[in-house]
Amino acid sequence: MLFLQSSFASTYAPLCFIGKENKIMKMSVLQEINPNVRNMKPLEYSILAGRLSQIKEELRQGVKKPYQEVLDVYMGDPHKGGVKPLSFVRQVLAACLYPQLVNSSKLPADVRQRAQRLLGRCDGGSVGKGQTLIRVSEFITRRDGGVPSNPENIFLSPGSQWSLSILHVLLNPESSPRNGVLSPVPCHNTTTMSVTGLGAVVVPYYLSEEQGWELQVEELHRAMESAKGVCNPIALYIVNPGNPDGHVQSRKSMQEVIRFVSERKLFLLADEVYQDYVFGENSEFVSYKRVLSEMGPPLSDTVELASFHSASKGWMGECGLRTGYMELVNLDPAVMKHIFTMFSTDTCAPVLGQIALDLMLNPPQPGEPSYPLYHMETQNIKNTLAGNGKRAVEVVNSLPGLCCQPLEGGAFAFPKVYLPPSFIQKAKEAGLEPDTFYCSRLLDEAGLLVGPGTEYGQKEGTYHIRFCILTSAEIMEEVLTRLTCFHKQFMKDFS
Repeated sequence: MLFLQSSFASTYAPLCFIGKENKIMKMSVLQEINPNVRNMKPLEYSILAGRLSQIKEELRQGVKKPYQEVLDVYMGDPHKGGVKPLSFVRQVLAACLYPQLVNSSKLPADVRQRAQRLLGRCDGGSVGKGQTLIRVSEFITRRDGGVPSNPENIFLSPGSQWSLSILHVLLNPESSPRNGVLSPVPCHNTTTMSVTGLGAVVVPYYLSEEQGWELQVEELHRAMESAKGVCNPIALYIVNPGNPDGHVQSRKSMQEVIRFVSERKLFLLADEVYQDYVFGENSEFVSYKRVLSEMGPPLSDTVELASFHSASKGWMGECGLRTGYMELVNLDPAVMKHIFTMFSTDTCAPVLGQIALDLMLNPPQPGEPSYPLYHMETQNIKNTLAGNGKRAVEVVNSLPGLCCQPLEGGAFAFPKVYLPPSFIQKAKEAGLEPDTFYCSRLLDEAGLLVGPGTEYGQKEGTYHIRFCILTSAEIMEEVLTRLTCFHKQFMKDFS
């Protein structure tokens, strides 16, 4: 049998071979790639995205619909949702890209000084010639009330999800039984996909929806028991504030988690990218590193921790600049050497993203020219987010068959939706998950794009939708109006 293969075939194209009858036949490249990648579940978004493109094209062609434009609140991009970028950030970025502005009186003095200082850290004084140096450790120390942060333990990356490459060090693909990672349900889908793609087992632990999506340590113990005979759990992944659930952990809860990972000898992965988005009346963000330090020895000296943050989130919302950081705590120096080696082989974070990260970590201070406007803009975002969260819960809970827990932080609402048996049967006939089918109907009939709960995980027999609340107040009202009109008619049609 003769194989015909171009130089790109093994990666990009199907393999071809000549069979006994001298006919060219195709063999799927999927037979050649990593089986762990084949096991990664496709995103439900791909189903909705195809229909979204069709609807937009139909609207451009003048097809009459009950709406004139689609409202997309699937992702957490605040600028897409009508939230204006921070003036200080965009001014500094503009001056760094066009250095002539550094000498222009059109920009505030502190903007020009910051741009000049950042350009001075770049190779050749240009954002196009290498990387700048961001002082992340100073921010972490301030945030954590003086708990010291070692710059040698901080790594910049092209986004917080990329930072999860730390799993390459933690997980052994040849381990028997396989390694496992305890992950929350619900949870952002890219995280569980990363774990699966590395050949590890996702061990779900369920957040308590009835208790406002609280993490209960008893559930962590149950998850560990469920892993027996299946895999060897080596890490626990936490999202705080929660995505998509909007829960903010208390100090007590965090202390219980830290004791649990110490007892079970697990590595703690703390995703804290929404730490600026806390608006619940009795809620406060405290980092896992700070709580660990305050608990004192031996825990503070032994529990291994990686925490993540990103310029895509927080007041910045600069999703397109793709830069975040990871801080490691209590890792063995021998292991750190391998981590340095691994990170040195990857492309560094984009320079503009690094600049944005610096501006997030070191914003204007009282007395500086840009501070009054910066303070007003960030307070407006916080007030809008809190108002949208309260309004979303109020409207959703007024609708039959919908129920949303109070929101304390984060950028999303994740209400439960009751789907009648007749609708579930129609979804099966369409070959779709029931909540994906619901989202598809919502997109078609109301021009509103939201995410199905099945993409983030949910208890069997329950269904949810996720939508971003980090929008302008006007857009949020339109989102809730469209959801209300659609859902009321939906319940009439299927009840």
